Amino acid sequence: ESSYLLRIIAVIVIVIVPLYLCLAFLWLIFQEMAEPTKLTLYSYWRSSCSQRVRIALNIKGLEYEYKAVNLLKGDHFDPEFEKLNPMKYVPALVDGDTVIGDSFAIILYLEDKYPQHPLLPQDPKKKALNLQAASIVGSSIQPLQNLPVLQFIEDKFNADEKLTWAQNHINKGFAALEKLLKEHAGKYATGDEVQLADVFLAPQIYSGLTRFQIDMSLYPTLARLNDAYNELPAFQAALPQRQPDAPSPS
Repeated sequence: ESSYLLRIIAVIVIVIVPLYLCLAFLWLIFQEMAEPTKLTLYSYWRSSCSQRVRIALNIKGLEYEYKAVNLLKGDHFDPEFEKLNPMKYVPALVDGDTVIGDSFAIILYLEDKYPQHPLLPQDPKKKALNLQAASIVGSSIQPLQNLPVLQFIEDKFNADEKLTWAQNHINKGFAALEKLLKEHAGKYATGDEVQLADVFLAPQIYSGLTRFQIDMSLYPTLARLNDAYNELPAFQAALPQRQPDAPSPS
């Protein structure tokens, strides 16, 4: 009788338990494939940083839930939002248990986790060129025309000075980008494929044209690139006026 019981236990341990674990593992895989984690993007319609992330998501064909953060109403100061981005800026991305609160970090994360339609080339020289162009936009132009900075300039001086300030820094950055890219640009900024530089350039050019009255005739390479971006659905879908929180046209 004890021998029979031992045989039953052996069958359970050797056959049934591994089979159960295997089925459980397959079920988890099936669930993950059937119900992929949906990305959530915390965004403001007119934010160029949010716009560049929207472009990257669109290029990679990633679906996401759009959660509006109204900067004019101070939604970004809400303690719940601060948990997502301690800097209290948009955008912020939530992917399962991963939370990222910086546009450059978000895009590099997407590049690593979702490698379809890569934004960074394998060639080290070309990769560095893309990172340099993106860094000029992300470090030397956009922060100096950010809403808190412009509000400070207007409070310290006046509205005219605010525009002059923004134009000065945008023109300085655009002049550098024009020199950097004119010998490398193909159909797009660094060749004939849309890459990281384009994702950063498009929102900045759009912002320069629509908000800060930048004369793009001074930058023929950038102006030509902007025309090319206007033909791309992934870029068009990310435009500020096409976002759910954009004001209705009057």
